[in-house]
Amino acid sequence: MPSHHSFARQLRLQRLHHHDEERLLVVPLDHSVTDGPIASGGSLDLLVGRLATNGVDAVVIHKGVLGHVDPQWFTRTSLIVHLSASTQHAPDPDAKYLVATVEEALRLGADAVSVHVNMGSAQEREQVSDLARVAEACDRWNLPLMAMMYPRGPKIGNPQDPALVAHAARLAAELGADLVKAPYVGSVADMADVARACPVPVIVVGGPRREDSGSVVSFVEDALRGGAAGVAMGRNVFEAPDPGAMARRLSSVIHRDLGLAVPESALEISGSDRG
Repeated sequence: MPSHHSFARQLRLQRLHHHDEERLLVVPLDHSVTDGPIASGGSLDLLVGRLATNGVDAVVIHKGVLGHVDPQWFTRTSLIVHLSASTQHAPDPDAKYLVATVEEALRLGADAVSVHVNMGSAQEREQVSDLARVAEACDRWNLPLMAMMYPRGPKIGNPQDPALVAHAARLAAELGADLVKAPYVGSVADMADVARACPVPVIVVGGPRREDSGSVVSFVEDALRGGAAGVAMGRNVFEAPDPGAMARRLSSVIHRDLGLAVPESALEISGSDRG
């Protein structure tokens, strides 16, 4: 643990690891702001409950919906309040704006906060500056910071290019992030290079919806073999036929010794069902 981390920040970082001292299963649920409602056929409260009771270490949520989620779930999982937002209808879809503060997140009971940065976007200057300001506030209030780092913009040819992803991850670490969420770069060897180049843990973005649970598990296993500290997987969990069963299966893979594995058949009832 870096020496500049206070007792309080170390304590909160340790609280993120509900099931494993080294690895994390994070489920982002911030998609509704960008794309519209995600909890079709059920409430967000019910979804968070299913995740919390099936081995998920943390969920990422925007501040306004917390009043509709039972606080009891956060004795079983951690709360990461997302500070960035934009919608898919914006003139610049790569632009991100701060819509909450570290102080607000603390008042809401957050265990950590997250910020989204699109490296290479037309608005990169503002996003990098926002990340730096949030990092300073996190230092002041001893709150862990997860930086969601994506190479995206007019000059970005391949957003999974290992050199670009390594640069994005290092940028976040250099500006004060405790944890980096970044894209998988296509191979175990290349991912290992990215992880080695970053002085803080890197967790891999879950990416687009996959058609079957087996490919999801294989993806996670490759990420772990490549040195990732875990995954931040949204759509492949909350759009699964049974989000709780999918979370439990991924948790058993990531945390190794939980004994939470579920039969393949339980996850293949409707492989093409998107929730």
